[in-house]
Amino acid sequence: MSRPSSSVASGPPGSTRRPARLRARLLSVLAALGLALGALVGLPGAAQAAGSLPCDLYGDAGTPCVAAHSTVRALFSSYNGPLYRVTRVLDGAATDIGLLAPGGYADAGRQDTFCGGTSCRITRIYDQTSRHNDLNPGPAGTAGMGADRGADASELAVTAGGHKVYGIFTSPGVGYRSTGAASGVAVNGQPEGVYMVASGTHVGSACCFDYGNAESTPADTGNGHMDAVSIATTCYFAPCTGSGPWVEADLENGMFQGDNGSNTANRGNNSTYVTAVLKNNGQTRYALKGGNSQSGGLTTWWDGGLPTRGGYKPMHQEGGIILGTGGDNSNWNMGTFFEGAMVAGYPSDAVENAVQANIVSVGYSGQTNVPNGPQGTITGPGGKCVDVAADDTGVNGAAVQLWDCQSYAEDQHWTHNPDGSLSTISRCLDVVGNSSANDAKLELYDCNGVGGQKWVQQADGSLRNPQSGRCLDAPGGATGNGTRLQIHDCNGSAAQKFALG
Repeated sequence: MSRPSSSVASGPPGSTRRPARLRARLLSVLAALGLALGALVGLPGAAQAAGSLPCDLYGDAGTPCVAAHSTVRALFSSYNGPLYRVTRVLDGAATDIGLLAPGGYADAGRQDTFCGGTSCRITRIYDQTSRHNDLNPGPAGTAGMGADRGADASELAVTAGGHKVYGIFTSPGVGYRSTGAASGVAVNGQPEGVYMVASGTHVGSACCFDYGNAESTPADTGNGHMDAVSIATTCYFAPCTGSGPWVEADLENGMFQGDNGSNTANRGNNSTYVTAVLKNNGQTRYALKGGNSQSGGLTTWWDGGLPTRGGYKPMHQEGGIILGTGGDNSNWNMGTFFEGAMVAGYPSDAVENAVQANIVSVGYSGQTNVPNGPQGTITGPGGKCVDVAADDTGVNGAAVQLWDCQSYAEDQHWTHNPDGSLSTISRCLDVVGNSSANDAKLELYDCNGVGGQKWVQQADGSLRNPQSGRCLDAPGGATGNGTRLQIHDCNGSAAQKFALG
């Protein structure tokens, strides 16, 4: 839609010209309105001017959004649908979380009411375009990992637009994907752009924390079959400058910082919130940009030729969409996602700058590297934390142990549920085989309400399992990393002191 000119020109032959004084007054009023709208857009929490949100900006510039995802806010000023779905772990009930107002911010209060006192997973992220390119936990892929689980819905609360909202706190095993090739997303060398707002502090070096174009099935089908933006400490093509994290392009079988892989000019983005931008004309050229989502503009890390390694020039995208994983469902990395969109065509620098300005106007605030929801730690003997083996993957039967406390470790943050269970990464602290025997080992297992999943804090600092009458115990008072926990006759010893934080 073209925008009207702010100037007043003489009309066509036969038209009536406005008097100069009236024209001057109209110009003055329009200028004042423009300043007022500009001030509103720049204030967190203020009403957004029509057409001011990222997908409005992209669309007006001729590069429309074909996918738009966020748990934080609307990305179109007219959007008034659901942002995401949460599902309670204990009973499987689900509800959609929408907006406080059209074009506004997430209704986090609805989530808090629905999930209060228990754990919820984010089980769907709705596409805000009319294409319905929704994201669900992804299936197992050829990377050798199992199917993905949804992120803990209440694990990371931050502020945006002056409102409490939740980000998607991704740990190993968490990831989302479209079903097959998504509608309108670039394929076979078509141009496209993608941006996301992520964390520059909750990052890792494993594969892969990506958002963008991937294979239509969870399998590596060759160079150039992906076109996703990533933020990670992965130096795939040495040398790299500093220790990252860097905004990178996952083009499949390589995390490209620019040029043909290595790009020492890419100095990384480690701010609390990072705007990560990738665009690719599909034939000859791509660009990478990064910026602080709380202030300032974008820095261009690369704007030049596609890699000359085989398969990237031209590209061979398949049009799938991933979030938090690699194209073959490599889901070993960690990251945090707040919003992002994919567009058709090759976006201009001007529209990317406008999108960054809008992101800054949101006023994102709060820590992004530490779970800060209702979960707490369980501190045991030797000041160690109750932890799940295998780095946040949390499969059924995973050993529960003592380990050095790590603020970012998702599987060291436990929710004390109303039924007496303790849960982390969507499963419960469980006695193997629901046993009541002395020295029965502990594991993580699907929450199912059995007696082996009930725990009561005692006045002496122990955690008692009522079914067995025995207490959580570190065998022989051991405090070393990897000490497998068990239940044992309650005896008041230091080996049975576990504090719920």
